[in-house]
Amino acid sequence: MSFFKTLINGEQGLFKGESLTPMQKLALRFVVVGLVFYAIVVVEGMIMRIFEISPIPLFSQEQFFAIMTAHPLVGIFGSTYSIVFGAFLFLVPFLMKKPLWSIKMGNWTLVLVTVGTFLFWFAGFVSHYAPLYTLYWPLPADFNQFSVWGGTFFIVGIAIVMVGTSLFIINIFKTITYTPEGWEKQPAGALLGSALGISGFRNLFRKNKKEHLVSLPVAAIARGTVDMAFNTGIILFTGVLILIYMVGSLLGFDLKTTAIDALLYKNWFWWGLDLIADGLVLIFVAGTWYLLATLITGKKLFMENIARTALLVELVVSWTVWSHHLLSDQSQPGILKVLSGEMVTALELITQGLAFFITLATLWSARPLKMTNPLKFLLGGLLGFALAVPAGIMQADVGLNRILHNTQWIIGPHVHVAVLVGLTMTLYSAIYFLFPILTNGAKMYSQKLVNIHFWCHLVGGIGMGAFMGMAGLKGMLRRSLYIDGEFNTYMILAALAGTLLLIGFLAFFFNIVMSVGIKGAIDIFLPAKVKGKNLLPE
Repeated sequence: MSFFKTLINGEQGLFKGESLTPMQKLALRFVVVGLVFYAIVVVEGMIMRIFEISPIPLFSQEQFFAIMTAHPLVGIFGSTYSIVFGAFLFLVPFLMKKPLWSIKMGNWTLVLVTVGTFLFWFAGFVSHYAPLYTLYWPLPADFNQFSVWGGTFFIVGIAIVMVGTSLFIINIFKTITYTPEGWEKQPAGALLGSALGISGFRNLFRKNKKEHLVSLPVAAIARGTVDMAFNTGIILFTGVLILIYMVGSLLGFDLKTTAIDALLYKNWFWWGLDLIADGLVLIFVAGTWYLLATLITGKKLFMENIARTALLVELVVSWTVWSHHLLSDQSQPGILKVLSGEMVTALELITQGLAFFITLATLWSARPLKMTNPLKFLLGGLLGFALAVPAGIMQADVGLNRILHNTQWIIGPHVHVAVLVGLTMTLYSAIYFLFPILTNGAKMYSQKLVNIHFWCHLVGGIGMGAFMGMAGLKGMLRRSLYIDGEFNTYMILAALAGTLLLIGFLAFFFNIVMSVGIKGAIDIFLPAKVKGKNLLPE
């Protein structure tokens, strides 16, 4: 088969988009959209890497900071949320062996997340709205510094994403608890209790262990979705608050004298944002590790009841750790710094450490294992969190935080290594595992491209985080530009590492396109032709 014929029809013409179920198409649509937004994140990340070495004539400093504002939000909401939503809307019904509660709601989730992400990205790119992602009050509503129209559309975009996220949350919990038409009535309350970990906790104290109604991966998805529900409400409320000021200004009303306590706002904001960073991500990732470990090995998860309990503990811990973001804030009460910022945060090393150990122990019990693509990327994801979580715990010390806070150390060894290596490689592992399931057996075009993807992403992600961290230890602040070249050596090395990330992504993207073909990729977004109630693949 010629190259161009493969490009159009896919590897050996195996992928037949018209034969996919609505459920398969829904999951694939989310993944494709997530990868497109990830491409934007990678390209804009490289623009920032280069700009920090030497200004780029095409971009002003205002544009640089506007990109910096939207960059993490596009990565979280546009890319990660899309891939996670697609995977979980497929996996929950797949693992529970019943249809998704609402395919239509799933498609609306995709539309709202896609439109909302594009809107806030475009609004920032055009208007240079750049209060940075921290959005500390009153910065988001500072009309003298930023475009009111740009800020209005930026916040509206975020709000649209939150509405789509709300639909995802409803769909997940309804799928867990509802009884499909024609089925024997299912115990909704018992299913919910099992999903939230109550049954697993009780099993620790029972001689006769009761069987779990909900599998551990589904329980992890449910518990992470609880954090997502809190986070969605907080971000939506915060967006409405900012919009009141924005719209008021557009209508000619000056609301600047309205009292908003800046410290209370910061605590509220970080509580909501931390439910993503330290709660939802860790719970979702742990559940994905457990699922992949059992699927790869074909064995029961090691210490399953302990794993269920650890997820329940992590759910509670994630509600109470936000203050580690405010350790260097002089007005933050000391009791919150010590209890929430230091002591509770340290528990995350234990809960995530347990997930790490349980996953490795499950893999170890099945040795020898063939180094498949899902296993390879799973190990890469484990390594990413093994590096990033201790880096975060180090920051959760009042003394060290005085040195590390607001430097490139925070955003490098902790955030970028956690997201790019830990989270993203775990998601890639899931994509490689689900790819043949979602495409009815389509094969990867090139194993060499998979290997290039793996090594470029692993070395590039760790390398970029390390060099940014070295610059931070030397005093380089984040959210800052240094035009004197003081940290150019580290930034050049970080940019080279970032180039590896870009090469790895291009290898992956090209491999996927060649595997399914352009025709197949387009067909993913056409209505499914498969009829019947069974919306899952056989």
